[in-house]
Amino acid sequence: MTVPKFGLGTFRLKDDVVRRVVADALELGYRAIDTAQGYDNEGEIGEVLAASGVPRADVYLTTKIKPANYRRDALLDSLRVSLEKLRVEQVDLTLIHWPVPNGEVRPEEYLSALAEAREQGLTREIGVSNFNVAGLRRAREILGVVPLATNQVEIHPYLQNRRLVEFARGEGLHLTSYMTLAVGKVMDDPVLRDIAGAHGANPAQVALAWALAQGFSVIPSSTKRENLAGNFRAQDLQLTTEDMDRIAALDVGEAARIASPESARPVWD
Repeated sequence: MTVPKFGLGTFRLKDDVVRRVVADALELGYRAIDTAQGYDNEGEIGEVLAASGVPRADVYLTTKIKPANYRRDALLDSLRVSLEKLRVEQVDLTLIHWPVPNGEVRPEEYLSALAEAREQGLTREIGVSNFNVAGLRRAREILGVVPLATNQVEIHPYLQNRRLVEFARGEGLHLTSYMTLAVGKVMDDPVLRDIAGAHGANPAQVALAWALAQGFSVIPSSTKRENLAGNFRAQDLQLTTEDMDRIAALDVGEAARIASPESARPVWD
């Protein structure tokens, strides 16, 4: 696995907010930044990275191709535009953002184009996001020997995606958890608050440590520097087996899913 275990998510962060957050994160020690064409913040992130003084080789940079750019030529051209905005010659990881199972562009085209982007050196690694088990199986058939670096999916204490996790582990596929904090819901959870109290931590750190303990990468976000610092320290939190079991019991499945756009989502496992 080459995908860093801990990074900064930038969904919904724009303009001066994303500039400040990325600058704070880099100062705090973050060395992985996750963005997407659809986030409309690649340019601002590129500005901050260029001005930060942090060597390019030290930052793992991920972007995602938005569905409007899935046709072969559009995908390759749009990724070149992303590189220009990010002010880099190559990103470390490029993902297909959503599978769009009923879209005009089939997986054979956009996944083959993504592999071509890797061959051309536009991206060092490739992966997918929001793919279900069937989608992952098909992706591997299409890509053949070209490896998938990760599948980035919504995983948090209330949506634990166990069938997908089991399949990924069996196939040696890495998972990246997004929305690990369930858009802040974890902060008021009595179980997570109790576990946090026993460790001198906070519930966000507990949720992140829970995901990390399962081998997932995480990409939490915050607009507050103190929260960015606190999230980063979750890497040092070791949960007990009892803690993990208590969090496992919080899973309620699909009822807790947050991200599920009708036009792009697969049939969830």
